[in-house]
Amino acid sequence: MHAYLLLLTLVSTQFALAGGPAIHMGNRLEPFVDGYLIDSMKGVSLRMHAPREEAAGIVFNKPWEGNTSTYCTVIKDDSVYRLYYRGSSDPAYTPMPLLRPGETVVPAHKEVTCYAESKDGITWTRPALGLVEFQGSRANNIILAETAVHNFAPFKDSNPAATAEARYKAVGGSGKLFAYQSADGVHWKKMREEPIITDGAFDSLNIAFYDAVRGEYVAVYRDFRYGIRTVKFASSKDFMNWTAGVWADYGSAPLEQLYTNATSPYFRAPHIYFAFPKRFVQQRTPLAEAPGKGVSETVFMTSRDGIHWDRRFMEALIRPGREPRNWIHRSTMAAPSLVPTAADEMSLYVDRDYNWPTNRLVRYSWRTDGLASVHADASGGEMLTKLLTFDGTKLVLNYATSAAGSIRVEIQDERGNPLPAFALDEAKVLFGDKIEETISVKSLKGATIRLRFVMKDADLYSIAFR
Repeated sequence: MHAYLLLLTLVSTQFALAGGPAIHMGNRLEPFVDGYLIDSMKGVSLRMHAPREEAAGIVFNKPWEGNTSTYCTVIKDDSVYRLYYRGSSDPAYTPMPLLRPGETVVPAHKEVTCYAESKDGITWTRPALGLVEFQGSRANNIILAETAVHNFAPFKDSNPAATAEARYKAVGGSGKLFAYQSADGVHWKKMREEPIITDGAFDSLNIAFYDAVRGEYVAVYRDFRYGIRTVKFASSKDFMNWTAGVWADYGSAPLEQLYTNATSPYFRAPHIYFAFPKRFVQQRTPLAEAPGKGVSETVFMTSRDGIHWDRRFMEALIRPGREPRNWIHRSTMAAPSLVPTAADEMSLYVDRDYNWPTNRLVRYSWRTDGLASVHADASGGEMLTKLLTFDGTKLVLNYATSAAGSIRVEIQDERGNPLPAFALDEAKVLFGDKIEETISVKSLKGATIRLRFVMKDADLYSIAFR
């Protein structure tokens, strides 16, 4: 009995010294978009990075599209990029006195769901599908009319149990969410007549997908709470029967109008949800001629469970910008999801110039994992991780420095002592711009460690063990 109490005391003491249980990273990648791995920071901070604006992918100017075409979804499906969007036009939303010479607005028509494809995520084509007649012709890229077209949101189902005829699924509906399926991503049908989720407002793009880490379907969808636009989270084992929605928890962040959510698992770290809500600032209307109040922009938040959201980055990710046409309600809306468009690049697609004849989908790009980083300025600083265990023999770093900047990595034991051969004064000085820089940790297999990063004029975007 005395031996047991002594052992328990020793374990408790070690637990206290360690600051809690170790995080088992395995071989998963961890981007620095939240504080999950971070124990302390001195002279460094988590910083969100603005993207680079690329060229417009599609201008919504076809007769079945128009100024209110929106609610886009982008899927990277093996070698094909798939784009789904609402084709819609309502000239009443356009400030007619501000049209440019020669501009016209696509005449009003009923909403439809459209489909486009790309081989590289940059140049898009509208296939002539011949599925739906519009104004006497089937020479168009419309895949649905009359049903769920206001906010049709598809995904490719990675569930191993998914049947071939339901390899692609979708949700849609303004008053209630209905389920759809497709074998090829183009030909769609309802899975049943009854809705699958009813406890929401739904009047924007609502998201569902299969979470391979959790082994279940999840939905992040729109509702109102305290008069504020926000989201709920629900889950399902079979896509037909769903749990009751749970309200999003933003911690101590101030409540804001989040008109959409654009949530998806990050493709390099699917245990983390990346979301790009459209922040709607309802009380501001810079254009007096605009029919409707408010201005919008894209923000960024993350979650590891779909309920608790990290909103440490309260600044806009993508602002309305220099173009006056984006200082109007409901523009600058991101499409789920973030996708790779090169070996070292990822892209997000954002609806710009909504309400105008120039309404279009614009691509924005970052370096891989480059949405946020642990950042050190020229005066330098350091970051210490929590206790970690891992699988693999190499530590992989994604980082960038200035010509004069640097990163050094010290590996410590559970008590904070540098391990032999891994002390700071023995560490290689890293500099440059690398998506993958490796450090051998083969000799530490099975160990519980901390990583100490000493940085100067540098950004550390992600780490992984392999």
